Amino acid sequence: QVQLVESGGGLVQAGGSLRLSCAASGRTFSRYATGWFRQAPGKEREFVASNTWNGGSTTYADSVKGRFTISRDNGKNTVYLQMNSLKLEDTAVYYCAARWGRSDYSPVAITEYNYWGQGTQVTVSS
Repeated sequence: QVQLVESGGGLVQAGGSLRLSCAASGRTFSRYATGWFRQAPGKEREFVASNTWNGGSTTYADSVKGRFTISRDNGKNTVYLQMNSLKLEDTAVYYCAARWGRSDYSPVAITEYNYWGQGTQVTVSS
């Protein structure tokens, strides 16, 4: 089992950058694929980015490709989401998720993840 805690959210102007962090408990973090999702007010939770247990493969939503980068440091039990060139439509609560398994597949569906963090708010202003 793993527990996830996100941090790094905040208020930023359009065009700015933020880096989110997700700290995981437990000694088996390297056995989990991880992902980031987001949920804007009045909208469903949507996929943002994911990577495999070793970060060797990544997947991004089309809306963030070229702007966001997911990475992880298994030695620190942490996964990151670097967000650049932020847009107003990036405003949302961002959630970290983990899925057990060492495969070359980086999951994209909400239902594929076993564990979730509580979320961190990102607000992009004009």
